[in-house]
Amino acid sequence: MTDTPQRTRPLRVLAAMSGGVDSAVAAARAAEAGHDVTGVHLALSANPQSFRTGARGCCTIEDSRDARRAADVIGIPFYVWDLADRFREDVVEDFVAEYEAGRTPNPCLRCNEKIKFAALLDKALALGFDAVCTGHYAKVVTLPDGSRELHRASDMAKDQSYVLGVLDERQLAHALFPLGDTLTTKDEIRAEAERRGLAVAKKPDSHDICFIADGDTQGFLARRLGKAEGDIVDESGAKVGTHEGAFGFTIGQRKGLRIGTPAADGKPRYVLDISPVDNTVTVGPAAALDVGALTAIRPRWCGTAPAGPARYTAQLRAHGGETEVGAELVDGELRVTFTEPVRGVAPGQAIVLYDDTRVVGSATIASTVRAADVARA
Repeated sequence: MTDTPQRTRPLRVLAAMSGGVDSAVAAARAAEAGHDVTGVHLALSANPQSFRTGARGCCTIEDSRDARRAADVIGIPFYVWDLADRFREDVVEDFVAEYEAGRTPNPCLRCNEKIKFAALLDKALALGFDAVCTGHYAKVVTLPDGSRELHRASDMAKDQSYVLGVLDERQLAHALFPLGDTLTTKDEIRAEAERRGLAVAKKPDSHDICFIADGDTQGFLARRLGKAEGDIVDESGAKVGTHEGAFGFTIGQRKGLRIGTPAADGKPRYVLDISPVDNTVTVGPAAALDVGALTAIRPRWCGTAPAGPARYTAQLRAHGGETEVGAELVDGELRVTFTEPVRGVAPGQAIVLYDDTRVVGSATIASTVRAADVARA
């Protein structure tokens, strides 16, 4: 296997520049490698705020200016593209609808799938660019037959392949991740940015949902969906509290339940189920969160779809660890069984399958089976 073929000849590269340090260094490395690089900042908010709040959010006017200054230092052309309408429809509205349906979405995956490697990539190819460059920590590997694979970054501590597991082989063929084989700390990336004269070297990273700048997801959803009082019940169906909207909860949540009636065993209770139909939240003991199997829908493969049952490792959260699974595609759905029970798996989340460091593909979790039920089957 070899690294991405983009390094074998100069390409016309469109570098997505968020205004942060990673994307700026990625664009600089692409230009230094001899590619013909053009920077672009995506305006994803119809009403961007002038300034960020610490490390919260992105896509502000300040971020656009930071990206432009970085492009000037690198010496590449720079543009701002307005994708606010597409972003609102494909990411924000999807996020709200998923929570309204009682699921827990990952907007970063959706943005990579629908915006950066669909809307942006399609526009880039139409304009004659060969590839889109981003600051993600992941690697594209080319096989002898010319096909591409997505792999984890060389530095597992910074690996972001989970949020790229939605990319198909066509998209991977036009993806460039210059930071993917960097065995350095984030401090060293910042030091590199400083050496290059990039003012974003000390800019804090964004760790929050970019379109919820204040970090208050529950407040954002309440404004969009309105408060709707409902019951919090235990596994027997007995009412133990009330809430102001089932959308404000996620599977596995412990804090903020405001339950007036203590559990019989005196132990903490967790959200086990969210029912938007009757606006009910079910809570129970931690052991009831153990999941032994799941079904996932809308699979997307980073290459050829696997045939027959196989063993993989799976990642269920952007910053989660790996767990061993058996998986098989049945009638277009992914059936997954865990070697050891996992806790707090929520419908709407993405499961990403790996074969060693290779990303096999991803799917959206539709339903789960408790570990106890799997054991009895």
